[in-house]
Amino acid sequence: MGQIQNKTRKLMTFDELLELVSSGKAPNIRLDSRLVKAGDVFIAVPGTIHDGHEFIDEAVANGAKYIVCQNLESSHESRVTSHETVIVGNSSEAAALLTQASKGYPASKLTNLAVTGTNGKTTIAFLVRSVIQQASQKCGLIGTIIYDTGSSVSEACLTTPSCLDVARVQDQMVKAGSKYMIIEASSHSLAQDRLAGIDFKATAFTNLSGDHLDYHKTKEDYLAAKTKLFEKLSPNAVAVLNKQSPQAQYIARRTRAKILWYAVDEPADISAHIESMNISGTIFAVKFSESRVTGHGSRVTTPLLGRYNVSNHLAAAGLCLAAGFDLDTIATGLSALQAIPGRLEKISYSGRGPRATSHVFIDYAHTDDALKNVLETLKPLCRGRLILVFGCGGDRDRTKRPRMAKVAEDLADIVIVTSDNPRTENPQAIIDEIIAGFDSRESCMVNRESSHESRTTNHKTTIEPDRKMAIELAIRIATRDDIVLIAGKGHENYQIIGSQRFHFSDKEVAQELLLRERRTTI
Repeated sequence: MGQIQNKTRKLMTFDELLELVSSGKAPNIRLDSRLVKAGDVFIAVPGTIHDGHEFIDEAVANGAKYIVCQNLESSHESRVTSHETVIVGNSSEAAALLTQASKGYPASKLTNLAVTGTNGKTTIAFLVRSVIQQASQKCGLIGTIIYDTGSSVSEACLTTPSCLDVARVQDQMVKAGSKYMIIEASSHSLAQDRLAGIDFKATAFTNLSGDHLDYHKTKEDYLAAKTKLFEKLSPNAVAVLNKQSPQAQYIARRTRAKILWYAVDEPADISAHIESMNISGTIFAVKFSESRVTGHGSRVTTPLLGRYNVSNHLAAAGLCLAAGFDLDTIATGLSALQAIPGRLEKISYSGRGPRATSHVFIDYAHTDDALKNVLETLKPLCRGRLILVFGCGGDRDRTKRPRMAKVAEDLADIVIVTSDNPRTENPQAIIDEIIAGFDSRESCMVNRESSHESRTTNHKTTIEPDRKMAIELAIRIATRDDIVLIAGKGHENYQIIGSQRFHFSDKEVAQELLLRERRTTI
């Protein structure tokens, strides 16, 4: 049970509570003291903002019969007679194990696959699901965009939700007849042990770049969180690792699992050779070193663009190979996926006139590495100018803001800096930290067409705080041979300003503007 251990014989043991929640009369498990009702189990879990131990009194007052915590303050000792107390070494891990037990251990009835890394998780999860579905099997998915049980799909609330939600969704997967699950494992969830108690058949690692340092503080801590997923793998499991990521060797030294290396245009257990790539898609051959397939390997034809997406396909292939699928089945499933919401997603449009553009993309890229990958993909495919709209989120890692500006300046022909999800930060202060990363900065000029102060900082960079107006500006100045990339929010259909969430979709705004452009040119 790892670090979970009872520290005093006078209190209820963890094993006793585990047996109780596994029974037919299992009490409800709560992580939020406000939801506690008479007879419930309250688990005091340290959180990102608050520590659940601060709310033990409230849970007891609301009728909690069982308290699971890492320490027992003297103020609670006098109440031992009103509730049972279990002291553990790691209450986050305890919560995950208890929730699995309370649902009848749904994870044990699934072939569990996971992917982690800074970029590529969502694409890989969708690709894995596509392969398994093409093989006429049901595959549940828990990720950034959706939770798919195999019979119903709901909008995701977190990339990796709480252990309560993971167990609940897994239970629904089992009841829907799903045999497989693919989950995106965020660094936050791994640091907080939300996936404890799940035996993974295979896990994949994509890459590590600057992100989430507001939470992890250092790159070493960030990598350590990702590595936890692989440290807990059994010797019979498979670690699918990116040979072209410097951090993968570190992970390889810390796992007991078998290792499958993948790489693009480089020898590896799973490799790919890109045959062609244009604005319509990519064709590449995939090879598996243990396969009897000879020649050019199994061919994949995909509308997804970019060398980094070929790498994502290989990671998905590795997970599927570990799950028992053959290479030809995998290639068919990879080819079947036509689009992923907000991941270099092309906005459909057939425009007319000299100012119309037929190439508008939205992408979730919100790190400098992800933005670099997308821009480097589009640059050689662009016959005109590459126009970029981007911003940075508030209350998140501030160190990436100037780095994203540097990438934008180096690779885009026209840059429009705007607001993203400012949250509780001042949008202009975020923009100021972004533009500090540009090498060339000149005095600002006011754009009279904007209701806000739209400024030009140099020969190719404009500041437009209003995101809708920034998108409108990009589409309005684009000509037929230009490519417009709207980066940062991708699939999101909201904008967070202060503590409020407002409906806002880059895709909807772009479609509306393109339709208006089309009408004016007919």
